[in-house]
Amino acid sequence: MLAATWQGPRDIRVEEVPDPTIVDPTDAIIRVTSTGLCGSDLHLYEPLGAFMTPGDIVGHEPMGVVVEVGPEVRELKVGDRVVVPFNISCGSCWTCERKLYSQCETTQNRDQGTGASLLGFSKLYGAVPGGQAEYLRVQFADFLPVKVPEGPSDDRFLFLSDVLPTAWQGVRYADVPAGGTLLVVGAGPIGDMATRIARHEGLRVITVDRVPERLARVAARGAETIDLDAVDDLGEEVRSRTGGRGADAVIDAVGMEAHGNPVAEKMIKAVGLLPDAVAQPLMKNAGIDRLAALHQGIDAVRRGGTVSVLGVYGGATSPMPLMQMFDKQIQLRMGQANVRAWTDDILPLLTDDADPLGTESFATHRLPLSEAPEAYAKFRDKEDGMVKVVFTP
Repeated sequence: MLAATWQGPRDIRVEEVPDPTIVDPTDAIIRVTSTGLCGSDLHLYEPLGAFMTPGDIVGHEPMGVVVEVGPEVRELKVGDRVVVPFNISCGSCWTCERKLYSQCETTQNRDQGTGASLLGFSKLYGAVPGGQAEYLRVQFADFLPVKVPEGPSDDRFLFLSDVLPTAWQGVRYADVPAGGTLLVVGAGPIGDMATRIARHEGLRVITVDRVPERLARVAARGAETIDLDAVDDLGEEVRSRTGGRGADAVIDAVGMEAHGNPVAEKMIKAVGLLPDAVAQPLMKNAGIDRLAALHQGIDAVRRGGTVSVLGVYGGATSPMPLMQMFDKQIQLRMGQANVRAWTDDILPLLTDDADPLGTESFATHRLPLSEAPEAYAKFRDKEDGMVKVVFTP
């Protein structure tokens, strides 16, 4: 089959690789019909390259049709249409029983000190072959995949794999009081969807970005916008719009890809040039992130407010303004999305003919999988109005 593979920093290639097979009796194989390109994929594209191996299949936002099931699979059958969550969870261990699916004890990577395995996301999270491919092995087939109805296009359901539950969890964790204000930092796919969910729930939303096309998208969904490049101080701008108090809650939807710390950026690039045996312990024990978005969110939230972190960070020694956080009595909530905890809540919005979250038109680019290398480069550089890419294998 054809699959998008990591071959080195900023080097994604579409190559012929062996087809997946049933390994465990609870597995299924799907023919991938759509698969997304996510901001988290960019972390593998460059900053976390030390944890990748040439030939790794990338991608963690797939959906498709079941073509084979293992002998112990009872709930899924050949021909079913499914979306596959990006975190691989068994559904029955101690953490899964508490709906902490991203911490699944069955697939935890104890050798790396990390949580549940993830599709297509480096040896830090299991080095499991990803979903930017023609076929995919799906574990725990009676629990993990989400069956969706026939009829509507893939775009209606694909984002259940990551974008929707990640944004949904972020809004839940933000816990904005009735009549309150939510600040969303970053209008990429996750920030855009978090804005849509919060607006659908009647919240006042202010969304920040520096890309005009992205700000226009969220403005069309009813958000107030701030062009980061047009203000001197984001916190002061937010306070000026909230009676001097600040936002009730902030969602950081940027993470380690933030601009604003050239020292951290140079360090990340320098580490990426080192041999893996040297780079891996540096990243795990001494790595720092570009924290501009998170620090701005901490400044812009009101006293007693909540900062909900959706952006992925990888630095072990990233400096945090603990005095400010303590003084302001901030709640900080974060973590990989517990996808299966939210899918049943979200699915009714996707089967609603009105498509209240605008999922049908959410993707800005639908491309053949063969164009993955070019798409990664354009997405990284925010070119061509690219916000959300969907590949068709």
